[in-house]
Amino acid sequence: MNRRIICGVGALAASTVLWGALAPVQAQETRKPNILFIVSDDTGYGDLGPYGGGEGRGMPTPNIDKLADEGMTFFSFYAQPSCTPGRAAMQTGRIPNRSGMTTVAFQGEGGGLPAAEWTLASVLKRGGYQTYFTGKWHLGEADYALPIAQGYDEMKYVGLYHLNAYTYADATWFPDMDPELRAMFQKVTKGSLSGKAGGEVTEDFKINGQYVDTPVIDGKPGVVGIPFFDGYVEKAAIEFLDAAAKKPDQPFYINVNFMKVHQPNLPAPEFQHKSLSKTKYADSVVELDTRIGRILDKLRETGMDRNTLVFYTTDNGAWQDVYPDAGYTPFRGTKGTVREGGNRVPAIAVWPGKIKPSSKNHDIVGGLDLMATFAAAGGVPLPDKDREDKPIVFDSYDMSPVLLGTGKSARKSWFYFTENELTPGAARVGNYKAVFNLRGDNGQSTGGLAVDSNLGWKGAESYVATVPQVFDLWQDPQERYDIFMNNYTEHTWTMVSISNAIEELMKTYVQHPPRKLQSESYSGPLTITSYQRFEWARQQLGKEGVNIPLPTGN
Repeated sequence: MNRRIICGVGALAASTVLWGALAPVQAQETRKPNILFIVSDDTGYGDLGPYGGGEGRGMPTPNIDKLADEGMTFFSFYAQPSCTPGRAAMQTGRIPNRSGMTTVAFQGEGGGLPAAEWTLASVLKRGGYQTYFTGKWHLGEADYALPIAQGYDEMKYVGLYHLNAYTYADATWFPDMDPELRAMFQKVTKGSLSGKAGGEVTEDFKINGQYVDTPVIDGKPGVVGIPFFDGYVEKAAIEFLDAAAKKPDQPFYINVNFMKVHQPNLPAPEFQHKSLSKTKYADSVVELDTRIGRILDKLRETGMDRNTLVFYTTDNGAWQDVYPDAGYTPFRGTKGTVREGGNRVPAIAVWPGKIKPSSKNHDIVGGLDLMATFAAAGGVPLPDKDREDKPIVFDSYDMSPVLLGTGKSARKSWFYFTENELTPGAARVGNYKAVFNLRGDNGQSTGGLAVDSNLGWKGAESYVATVPQVFDLWQDPQERYDIFMNNYTEHTWTMVSISNAIEELMKTYVQHPPRKLQSESYSGPLTITSYQRFEWARQQLGKEGVNIPLPTGN
């Protein structure tokens, strides 16, 4: 088997082997399928109807329920544990530490997704696709990192940050902020952006945390509040679909990214108290569901749904630390941790005539796999060189056999990372998972929350190696019972396959070193002692090179 992609099929080989798997499908459908990719923000696994949420949790999701009825619902679909890494992984088909996109990007930092990276859009453009982006980007603010520099023909109403970043410059939100700092945020925070590839980027309007919807003031860009922004994203998507319907021979790929339901949840006025529970979060879920429904209605109205692969998911696991302004998950942990709650997310795919309606899947798959899947659907070979003509490795598996019901996922493992990890903080092989980074999940309470709450990504890193926690995710998806070794059983043998999978991952870093971190943050103290040791080691390496003695056996 070609192993150019870690854990299995190589990117270039994937485009050949996996393309062959699609040949019968494309014999039936000569036109390339359109692709509509919808992403929401921080949506909890248990918030939506197909996952036991919806009406039962006071927030009906009839449109997402209908999506599940028409296609396939995934129950072991994985993301990355926070916004920027999650979106980078989906766009590039590579684990975030390869692209350097491991931490949340803030305004004023510049930088972003490296120009050398391939994205879903830049790959699909090689297959003749028209590409379009609207909504949350969160992959940097430098010119080279914007959607229209990353393969998208057009971007409309794009937000560069996580939602609450737009409140920083607002004195009503943070009256205690130093005026000079507020002025800095007002200066560097970019509002909604639009533009076409090769052209100028324009700022449509500023975004703040108020109930205001004045996109134009005195003929100039105005201000739109958080509650209204997703309405513009919906508008952009519908306008694109109307235009695409006039070009039936041109395949399209559109990526729609809603800001909901990242905190602060401020539902648009027409959705206030429209949920059964009448909370801001539940109202925001109802708003999200409604806007998704309107886009899907437009797709059906144009008749393009018959040749469109629709894929819906979210960027990361639920953020529980900001209850009640956050999502629900039945799993342990939260956004920012290597627990299931931070990584296992809802995902639904619809492809009329290809995906069996009301089907359910439990294979290990994830956002990383969208690259190989979309490329195979569009008949586009994945590149073996990056956009700067250097060798590249993808971490993506084509899910076509799963979608088409012709086979199982080729993926057998999943690696869990947090911000600064080169080695995974946890790894799953088959149904067994080893947890090495126990960060933030020690049961301590936060604020007024219950004793069962956890510190999430606010907790300190706490690594174990030789003796990790081990869980059987079939019998114990909540990660409650460590079975590495106890008084009734021991599963130390699981570490053979898990350690081997990690070893194979580490080998890929030799030929394909990770790129520089694009958004570094303070990750702990650099002591005087450690600095002096580093200086000594640097001097010794300069004088003597590297000399590793053989083990003595003592």
